[in-house]
Amino acid sequence: MFMRSTGLGKTQLTGKIVEMQCQGDYLIAQIDIIDPVKWRMRVAMSFRDLAGIVGACMKASILKLLLSPKQWFDKKPKQPGDF
Repeated sequence: MFMRSTGLGKTQLTGKIVEMQCQGDYLIAQIDIIDPVKWRMRVAMSFRDLAGIVGACMKASILKLLLSPKQWFDKKPKQPGDF
């Protein structure tokens, strides 16, 4: 997974989700940033946040990506470019 922050300029961060757990009324996702720094990020998402994510994923272009057989077996997807 690639991430960018407006606070870090053009720096692209590489990371992976390492754990998800429920804590109270929130889903906590822990993400390890592995390049160019070693950070552990935590994201707390409420039900409303999750519903917003699911709703945003209902766009045709995103459903096409999720349901594409190529995506399930592609070991190294193409870089997204400047996002």
